[in-house]
Amino acid sequence: MKVVLFCGGLGTRLREHSDVIPKPLVNIGYRPIIWHLMRYYAHFGHKDFVLCLGYRGDMIREYFLNYNECLSNDFVMSEGGRKIELIKSDIQDWRITFVDTGLHSNLGQRLLRVREYLKDEPMFMVNYADALTDLPLDEHIEKIKASNAIGGFVAVRTSQSFHSVQSDEAGWVSSIGRIKDTDFWVNGGYFVFKQDIFNYIEEGDELVEEPFNRLVEQRQLYVNRYTGFWQQMDTFREKILYDRMEARGDCPWMLHRK
Repeated sequence: MKVVLFCGGLGTRLREHSDVIPKPLVNIGYRPIIWHLMRYYAHFGHKDFVLCLGYRGDMIREYFLNYNECLSNDFVMSEGGRKIELIKSDIQDWRITFVDTGLHSNLGQRLLRVREYLKDEPMFMVNYADALTDLPLDEHIEKIKASNAIGGFVAVRTSQSFHSVQSDEAGWVSSIGRIKDTDFWVNGGYFVFKQDIFNYIEEGDELVEEPFNRLVEQRQLYVNRYTGFWQQMDTFREKILYDRMEARGDCPWMLHRK
């Protein structure tokens, strides 16, 4: 099953890094978050990727064109460095299609622009490129298939420290508490679609707005609630959180290491 990844956003909330490099190339340890995400999919056998490029897409192309497996894999060096033998490889059997989908395109239009690369796929996966998880992907896919819906995704509890507030029309607060302690779920991505999804996307549509609402009206959108690890990297604070987890060796998204 092919995997479409949205890699073209401006990353305005992570300007400490995204003014210099696109957000998918912001590192966690030795590798950028896009690599960690692709490695997650590859762990479940999905190694055919379509990257929807936009802002600084040239840098994403260059990263893979100049990819050095020795930075994250064990290897043996001999003959004064003239001979390198990798003990294991990570992307040797990956297939990656790089597609310029526009600098300012929204997600719906980016997906439409890679439709031709998905025409032989009865079902395919789509995702943002800035959130990692330890979601059992094979089980996730099977749940969506069993629902017979046109599309499905994962819903997660937000880790944000915002507070949920309820009040009456006069402004008197009736309750307040942390959002993560309420029954509040957010769209966590990890979409799985049938080809029929393209019948619901019109020119100019944002993916999770008009098309998804059309699916909801016809009871064709399924959600899989997941309470395990899921964490986005949308801000500098979240980048630091990932760095600290990686430094401790606490990396639940690295299922290939388990």
